[in-house]
Amino acid sequence: MKMIYNVEDKPAWSKLLVYAFQQVLAIMAATIAVPTIIGLPTQIPAAILGAGIGTIVYLLFTKFKSPVCISSSFAFLSSLGVALAFGYFGIIVGGILAGLVYVVIALVIHFAGTKWVSKLMPPVIIGPTVALIGLSLAGAAMGDIVKANASVANGGYNLVGLFCGLVTFVTIIICSIQKKRKGLRLIPFIIGIGVGYLCALIFTLIGWGAHADYLMVLDWSPIVNNFSPVTFTSFLDYPHFALVEGIKELVHGNVSEAILAANPNATLLTWAGFGEIALAFIPVALVVFAEHIADHKNLGSIIDRDLVEGEPGLERTLLGDGVGSIAGTVFGICPNTTYGESVGCVAITRNASVRTIFVAACMCIVLSFVKPLMVILQTIPSAVMGGVCLTLYGFIAVSGLKMFKDIDLGENKNLFTVSAILIAGIGGLSIQIPYAINDQGTVSKVITITSIATALVLGIVTYAICNAIEKKEKNIKDDDEAESLLAAPIEADSTYDVGETKND
Repeated sequence: MKMIYNVEDKPAWSKLLVYAFQQVLAIMAATIAVPTIIGLPTQIPAAILGAGIGTIVYLLFTKFKSPVCISSSFAFLSSLGVALAFGYFGIIVGGILAGLVYVVIALVIHFAGTKWVSKLMPPVIIGPTVALIGLSLAGAAMGDIVKANASVANGGYNLVGLFCGLVTFVTIIICSIQKKRKGLRLIPFIIGIGVGYLCALIFTLIGWGAHADYLMVLDWSPIVNNFSPVTFTSFLDYPHFALVEGIKELVHGNVSEAILAANPNATLLTWAGFGEIALAFIPVALVVFAEHIADHKNLGSIIDRDLVEGEPGLERTLLGDGVGSIAGTVFGICPNTTYGESVGCVAITRNASVRTIFVAACMCIVLSFVKPLMVILQTIPSAVMGGVCLTLYGFIAVSGLKMFKDIDLGENKNLFTVSAILIAGIGGLSIQIPYAINDQGTVSKVITITSIATALVLGIVTYAICNAIEKKEKNIKDDDEAESLLAAPIEADSTYDVGETKND
């Protein structure tokens, strides 16, 4: 894919600020979703701050050669649920352990090279895994696109929200496809969100005037709450990130009210708690390692550079992701990971300038302190962001499917591997590992490995078994070699003789 701006290119500052803000918008929905899901919505500014700091750390380790933002990881949601039971320091310890897994793997690669990684996860595994990442997010995108944000509106399916989401989607398509105004092709998401927001505003004003709650797609309560009453912190406020909150817990000798609201049984971190957190984070981090490779293979194919075997290399991307994740947790609230939304933004806009990513990271840091901007971003309707994600998540899926052109699905080894990954992942197969039993002898606590991670592990195991059988039987000659289990397509004009049926 030919880039309009390549990795080293320097767009003019007037354009750079706009392109960077588009990257911020692309990662915003998922970034603010993680603290909300774990029950800490007040930590949204901290999550955005962590994304900015983590991305800068990542860029430093990768020598500014890998144009992607890193931000709050959904893979660690269940792990964060375990960490919440031990306050903010539980979250910090979990983020550090997850980041250290990447650092250890990077050290192994430094001494042993990357060939073992290529053998462990070839394209037949990476391709369907990348596709699965996009497909697994489809439900979230479609759930958002039919949702109205307004607290007074119907909490379920909302046709007005769907209309606004589709308007956003179509606007992004028009801006990306048209050739007359090339500038629009670099900022389709900003224009799409703007048009979608305007559409939602019109319906909301009509609904307000007609007293029709169903039409009120916009929710202005974050703005109203921020300026009621008007204080200095209504304009500037520091994010309450994990390290500061953790220190407050130590000073007061108990977990914060925000943590107790999310988990009423939370206590300060203990040695037993440290063990639980390690069990919750380390296995997930080992599996997320494969997603890291998939993201960089995908990004590399878009910008036509080998980021894994070439520059900056897997060793540096892992260090950047690992240390950036630690920084994102300590100065934010969640472990970070490379974002498919950011990769999709690079692909659709064809802007791979790493300066855009750096400025986007700086914007995240600044935004986290500017309260009015934060609350305005929070008013963007879910339906509008659903329209954006319809394009971003779809591109992630298609990027994985593009890798299939180099995979011979006529070979049963590849067929079984791809089938295992796609069906297990789409079907939602997860692994739940029990690690605590209550007095009644039943399991009370489990570590959940997500369906994507489980599908990846199953694919690796399937491929390894097939390879082992091939090596064991490589000297065995079979005149009647089995054909592929994948049936050939039926040609349109073909005729077939069924033959005579004999009745006894």
